[in-house]
Amino acid sequence: MRGVHSAIDDLRRDVFAEVARLAYEGGDYSRIDEIPYKIVPGETAKYRDNVFRERAVVVERLRLACGLPLRTAAEFGPASKGIEEASVPEKYYEPPLVNIIPFACNACPEKEIRISSNCQGCVSRPCMNVCPKHAIYIGEDHRSHINQEQCIKCGRCLNQCPYDAISRMERPCASACGMDAIGSDELGRAKIDYDKCVSCGMCLVNCPFGAIADKSQIFQLIQAIRSGTRVIAIVAPAFVNQFKGATPAKLKKAMRVLGFADVVEVAIGADLCTIEEAKDFLENVPKNIPWMGTSCCPAWSVMAKKLFPEFKENISMALTPMVLTARIVKRDNPDAKIVFVGPCAAKKLEASRRTVRSDVDFVLTFEELNGMFTAKEIDFATLVPDEGDEDFRTGTAAGRGFAVVGGVAGAVKEYISHLDPEREVMTEFGDGLKACRTMLQNAKKGQRDGYLLEGMACPGGCVAGAGTIAPVIQATAAVKRYAAAAESLSAGESPVADRLEEAES
Repeated sequence: MRGVHSAIDDLRRDVFAEVARLAYEGGDYSRIDEIPYKIVPGETAKYRDNVFRERAVVVERLRLACGLPLRTAAEFGPASKGIEEASVPEKYYEPPLVNIIPFACNACPEKEIRISSNCQGCVSRPCMNVCPKHAIYIGEDHRSHINQEQCIKCGRCLNQCPYDAISRMERPCASACGMDAIGSDELGRAKIDYDKCVSCGMCLVNCPFGAIADKSQIFQLIQAIRSGTRVIAIVAPAFVNQFKGATPAKLKKAMRVLGFADVVEVAIGADLCTIEEAKDFLENVPKNIPWMGTSCCPAWSVMAKKLFPEFKENISMALTPMVLTARIVKRDNPDAKIVFVGPCAAKKLEASRRTVRSDVDFVLTFEELNGMFTAKEIDFATLVPDEGDEDFRTGTAAGRGFAVVGGVAGAVKEYISHLDPEREVMTEFGDGLKACRTMLQNAKKGQRDGYLLEGMACPGGCVAGAGTIAPVIQATAAVKRYAAAAESLSAGESPVADRLEEAES
């Protein structure tokens, strides 16, 4: 589904734009009650069974976009209930981050192997012959059928049918979840096990019914901007190609129109993370640990510690690029609020963790930022940068490359070659949480000793995060071009390389 524009994309972006517009205009926020009728006008539903349900889904998405708690169909109240309490110029967050709107869920089957009418009732019965549980039987119509109680969903029959009459049916959100965190409630609707969930957001971008959404901080961020607070945006390198026609210089101009005081490239923090992880690797592998994992993806890091607690010490303690950049900017601008803008839903939780001083006051995804651009009617095709606006000149090719799969490990390996030219470093990356789990299972067997393991929760890397806009393939190519255009190649050549100790303190 990723990369194919749909009505669900439009719905998400309409909601973000309307919430941003509401916040910028100020005044009586009970006007939010009118927005569902603007997004879903008329008396006829366009996508769901009735217009009332369609609007009810919009209501809950609006509330989540304001940081308000999710409600069930049994709870009474307008969209505006609680909104005045949420209109504060500071982080407003009540767990959980990722939410399933129950009455928007299609109650898809959890997992089934099904035989369609394409079955020809062939005499050889290869599907029956390979079934290890004898779950396939012949019906009165002389065609194959499956006893779902006996079926173990192994898929052997699927691979043997000469007519492609057998298919695997699986709930899309559960299929996308690398933590097996999605089950069913008493009505068969999807339900998240938050003890397992790492908030990667892959479920919300893979639900074809738009039933899953994460909470946003757009509403509170704009309150901070309107209050006159100096607000600085730190932007992840995956921003390239996310906003059509937005060069770095135009992005700086557009951010000022939104009310931001300045824009800083998070690639500088990626360079510092590279230096720190390279030193960690040389110091600890194999002296203290057999292998080391990267730290920049919060969902991967939490997954590793949840499912493989014995590897807790193997994950680098290096601060993430977001945190390192925020600390530097905060040191230079102590009275400013810092907003991380990136592709990732999980960063919202990382910024809120009490175990690490993140210095990040708000987190926005690219989709949410785009809603602010829409609210302010910013058109990058006609936008003219101010004199003095220029492309970012601080991040190196190594730091910018963090946005794509293999970029983190590649950057660390390259920097190690400067510190210890004789050291051979073997690398592997997990492209999505399922691949990360396999990678760690191999490490558990002792098959990855001496390795630097890069974990990325989103298949494709940061450019495929839940908050991105551009198709993954095009975004990957754009980031690689952007990295190649950097003035410096290695993290050690970063103009802020000497500030690592300062950022760690």
